[in-house]
Amino acid sequence: MPSPYSLPDTLERIYENQLALEAAIMELTLLVESQGSVKAGGNVRGALETIGENAGHIKQGLARPRAQRSD
Repeated sequence: MPSPYSLPDTLERIYENQLALEAAIMELTLLVESQGSVKAGGNVRGALETIGENAGHIKQGLARPRAQRSD
């Protein structure tokens, strides 16, 4: 069993943090937009789109170390 501080485990936790931050930022964006700051909300949504696109790439990259751990 790999160490809880192994590189694959650490990368997995960073990925999970990214998803949590994305969700938290979206909640704040919804609040800001509800108070009339549509332009700021749009800017944040653009940044969140990049995060979402990168999340897919990161998840694919993490699949390899996970598969190697299973072998």
